[in-house]
Amino acid sequence: MPGQSNAPVDQLYALIANEEDARVCKDIPEEACREVPRNFFLILAANVLTKLGDLLISPKTVLAWMMSAVGAPALVAWLVPIRESGSMVPQMVIAAWVRRKAVRKWFWTLGSFGQSVSVVGMAASVWFLEGYAAGMGIIAGLVVFSLARGFCSVAMKDVQGKCIPKTRRGRLSGLATTIGGSLTVAMTALLFWDRGDPTLGFYSLLLLLAAVLWVIAGFLFASVEEFPGETGGGNNAMTEAIQSLSLLRDDAPFRHFVVTRALLLCSALASPYFVVLAQKQSDVGWMLGVFLLASSLASSVSASFWGWAADTSSRRVIIRGAAMASAVCLLVGFSALIFGPGVGGAWFYPAAFFVLSIAHAGVRLGRKTYLVDMAGGNKRTDYTAVSNTVIGVLLLVTGGLTAALSLISDIAVIIVLGLMGFTGMVSALRLKEVTED
Repeated sequence: MPGQSNAPVDQLYALIANEEDARVCKDIPEEACREVPRNFFLILAANVLTKLGDLLISPKTVLAWMMSAVGAPALVAWLVPIRESGSMVPQMVIAAWVRRKAVRKWFWTLGSFGQSVSVVGMAASVWFLEGYAAGMGIIAGLVVFSLARGFCSVAMKDVQGKCIPKTRRGRLSGLATTIGGSLTVAMTALLFWDRGDPTLGFYSLLLLLAAVLWVIAGFLFASVEEFPGETGGGNNAMTEAIQSLSLLRDDAPFRHFVVTRALLLCSALASPYFVVLAQKQSDVGWMLGVFLLASSLASSVSASFWGWAADTSSRRVIIRGAAMASAVCLLVGFSALIFGPGVGGAWFYPAAFFVLSIAHAGVRLGRKTYLVDMAGGNKRTDYTAVSNTVIGVLLLVTGGLTAALSLISDIAVIIVLGLMGFTGMVSALRLKEVTED
């Protein structure tokens, strides 16, 4: 019930948030401030479950390996672009619709349920189809998954901005990633330990388990106590979406952020190529478990650090993550080019993937916190939608270019993405600070 005190929850929140500043809620209403501890843990739990699900169906690891297992390796290059762009491209239209509602948590709940249904469809494709038919079934499920995720992306930033005060949002995201990563480490050990080459039934089990997690997360998020906020827009959603693009022309700091974020796509796009190179050098099933473990460990050991750091300066987190991503891509690319793809033995690529995953966690968490902190009210929704739509289009374009380049050389793709990341780091150096008032 609103306003009802829950001492254990309040005490645990005070411990985690280091709640000493009486003015910490100055950017959210007083009634919302009273519900912060309970909402913090509900949003945390929902995020943990979805992050666990994300790792279990990660396009960079599980789906990339699964595509080769079902006999459709040529479709690997499209996994990350479709997974990301499908949730981003329609967000200006989604945001125009969401903006009209005073309470927006239900969009996230419905999006979570939609992701669950799409993952069940992927599992059915793996179980009942084979070859490129199975691969296309996975791609179709991923398209639906991404569209449902678009609702979650717009709603999450807005609900979090209304329910969680500034300087506490970074640690919320960091804790969710750390706990989700730690749980995935334990789950990976249970699922892959001494199992040998995974069967198609095993892949289906991973997907169905992830689907259950999204259903539970949806119910948890529906329990968040969100107070009505400002609404806006009574025009056609597409008209409003087109009008919101003027932000790129008129808002210089926002335009600079979008350019920087576009350059930092390297941390997401390079990961599957590490997996592909490793699979070509060591075609054994247990290597999938190693990559999944590397991704999980990277999340669990780094996310809380990035989260706390983002509450101090999300700009510096972006810069550090970009520097790490660029460095590891260039190291792997040039090492493989000079010494051959077999450089460093079987563990070279998983180790590099681990470092890249840490860097990507920093880039991702830093830019999410930066975006939430740089805007308020409906402007936050517009910033999220416009930036995600632009990045979604660029992801499809970049994905097509890297897919074409990969026909020539996977190593060349990694080097090009590393150079792109270095340019993004230089651009991030010119971002202004937004965390501190």
